[in-house]
Order: sequence, then C-alpha cells, then structure tokens
Amino acid sequence: MVDLPPRILTQSVARWCPANLIHFAMNATAFTGAPAPRADVPRQPLSRNAVIALVVVALHVGFIWALQSGLLMRAAELVVPAEVLSQFIDPPAPKAEPVPPAPPTPVVIQKKAIAKAPLQPQPLAIADPSPSPDAPTGAIAPPLPAAPVAVAAAPTASPAPAAPAAVQLPSSDADYLQNPRPPYPALSKRLGEQGRVVHSVLIGVDGRAISAKLVQSSGFERLDKAAYDAIMKWRFAPGKRNGVPEAMSFNVPFNWVLE
Repeated sequence: MVDLPPRILTQSVARWCPANLIHFAMNATAFTGAPAPRADVPRQPLSRNAVIALVVVALHVGFIWALQSGLLMRAAELVVPAEVLSQFIDPPAPKAEPVPPAPPTPVVIQKKAIAKAPLQPQPLAIADPSPSPDAPTGAIAPPLPAAPVAVAAAPTASPAPAAPAAVQLPSSDADYLQNPRPPYPALSKRLGEQGRVVHSVLIGVDGRAISAKLVQSSGFERLDKAAYDAIMKWRFAPGKRNGVPEAMSFNVPFNWVLE
C-alpha cells in the first residue's frame, strides 16, 4: 500500500465529508498519538498504520454525522406489507331442475246412447195388373229422328306440279350464223403451240356476246386471246325459256390443233 501525505488524504476525504469534518481530519494525528511536526523538522510520510487508522476514523465520523443529520432516516424506506383483502364469495346455489309438467290426462268423451224408435210396419202398395177404366191412357211420343251423320268429304286431289319450264341454251352451230373460224396465230404455229380453250360467254337476247370469261386455258396466252377475239365477233342463237328469248351463259370451246 502506498503511503499518502496527510494533505492529499485530507483533500480526498473532503470530497465525501462536510466542512466540519475537514478540520477534524487535519488534526487526525491527535488520535494516532504522533507528535505534530515542527517547522524546523522535515516532514516524513505517514506510516501504513496511520493511514488505515485515519481512513477508519473518517468513515466513523461520516457515519455519525449522517446519523445525526437524519440522512439515513430519509434514505430508509418504510416497507409496509400490503394487506391482501380477501373476500369469500359464496358459490352460487345450484339451480333447481325444472319439474317436467305432468302429462295431460286424456278426456274420455262418453257418447250418449240414442234410443232408436221401433220401426212401425208401413203398408205396401201392390200394383193391380188390371187397369182401371177411368185411368188416362198415355200417348206414346214418336221417336226422334236420328241426327244426320256428317260424311267426311273426299280429299281433293292436289294440283299436279307445273311442268318445268323448257330451257333452250344459246348455240353457235346454227347454219344461218355462218361464224368464221378464227385464224391460227402465226407465231403459235411456228412454235408448235396447241391446246383446248373454254370461255363462259353471256349471250344477250339479240344473240350478241355481252362478256366472256376464261374457264380453261390452253396453256398459251396467244391462243386464249385469239379465241376470245373470235367469240366477241360471232353471232349466237339466244337462249330461250318456254320459247321466250332470255340472256343466258354457256361454255364455248376452242380446239387449237396443228394440221
């Protein structure tokens, strides 16, 4: 343990003790019995026992002062045990079970006996087979005529369906038409082009070609075009329906064959 000089020890104790203890601590040598150092004698450090005694005395003095000033009484807390109030609650009385109602007693209805009167014999009327002379004779009504029975009419024969209208397609084979055969295209002849061409031609009532549509190509445009030009120049026999001229379409074939 390091020996501290009295001044340093006094300053450290002064931080925790009030001012009236500082003076007592400075004169602590009176308790230890050590003589006060004289001015002409150099001070020597306190011994270990002196320091321990000084600290113990300072602690006792501080405790006595705190006890006298009531500091400890204020710090002490009076712990009052809380009383637990208990209240005895009576358990609820058990509910009485409801008494089932008594079954209703059946009411016996007594039927009063009805006294039946004795049947008295009644006179019976017996028919007399011989009619009395004064009895009126009833006239016999003639029988009603029978209701006439409705005779179902014989089903009338449905009219015969009208005969289909006779249709005559246009034609280009009439002798009076005299349609010239179109010339063979020269280039197609040199190239050896040939084939069959079919046009669908609309013929008017005057026998003229109104329009023509290619249905089957020969495979060569020159041959198809030559057939179209010839058709648009020809004359045709117009189509007829029931003998009346009518605009109709029909197919006109062309066979281009090299001879």
